[in-house]
Amino acid sequence: MLTETVALAHGAGGKQTSELIDKVFKAYFSNPYFTADDAAVLDVPAGKLAMSTDGFIVSPAFFPGGNIGKLSICGTVNDLSCMGARPLYMTCAFVIEEGFPMEDLRRIAKSMADTAAKAGVKLVAGDTKVAGKGQVDGVFITTTGVGVIEEGVKTGGALAEPGDVILVTGDVGRHGCTILLARDEYGIEADVTSDCAPLWDAVSAALGASDHVHVIRDATRGGVGTVLYEIADQSGVGIRLEAEKIPVEPEVRGVCGMLGLEPLYLACEGRMVMAVPEGDAQAVLEALRKVPSAEGAAVIGRVTAENQGRVVMTTEIGSQTLLPQPGNELLPRIC
Repeated sequence: MLTETVALAHGAGGKQTSELIDKVFKAYFSNPYFTADDAAVLDVPAGKLAMSTDGFIVSPAFFPGGNIGKLSICGTVNDLSCMGARPLYMTCAFVIEEGFPMEDLRRIAKSMADTAAKAGVKLVAGDTKVAGKGQVDGVFITTTGVGVIEEGVKTGGALAEPGDVILVTGDVGRHGCTILLARDEYGIEADVTSDCAPLWDAVSAALGASDHVHVIRDATRGGVGTVLYEIADQSGVGIRLEAEKIPVEPEVRGVCGMLGLEPLYLACEGRMVMAVPEGDAQAVLEALRKVPSAEGAAVIGRVTAENQGRVVMTTEIGSQTLLPQPGNELLPRIC
């Protein structure tokens, strides 16, 4: 029988480790590919594969709209999706602090299993380590994913072209605002829930509506603003935004106003930024809005040949201002 908290013995490789794997991870992750051997043996489809890995150390581990387990699946699934790759398989590695509640670990594992099933990806292998008290903040998770790139798809941050339209798949800054409030460091109360979600369905819809989606990026650490600067730099273009078209929830805007934060630089965990030819923009927009995770998709600007490497904002009163380049410490830190 498992103890109420994780003990150092659960990471020692003996009986307790086997019990932890069987009664927590295998109980939720089991599928035909899930293995107790040293490596999973997988069926590999024809075509090109995309592979990505990411570490998650979010604090607090549980927040409105998700937890570190859900986040660890969404983050890697969405990185694969940005390359036009349908997620297939994932591995996960846990570093757990001694004394971490076993019930919380079960909640995390169940959330991972539920999110993976929603994303259509299979958890096939993993690793568990237990660190001494104080060496880890609760639990850290690293996930690695493999996906197959849809035929004919080529996307990348260097492929934006002047005349492309910039879209986001929903309101921005909500995850970063949620984490900030969940830490309760500012005494602010607001009804804000993370946008954390797997986004392959949204990407698949966009790719089905256009054969020329040039750029797909998920706006995680650093938010939409950082992603736009990365695209402008990689593609050697400028980007012009329309401030009044950028979707921001009123609660997020209010919190940002009180703390002097820019919503465009707050993390999203369920939002994509896309660059598509103007002639395809409406079809992509309509396709996205039919997907539950992208009902709020909106056009927020366009790619220009001028102002290379810069992001210029047209304000609500019609003036133009340079969006500050990201730098120093972006708040709140989410990983």
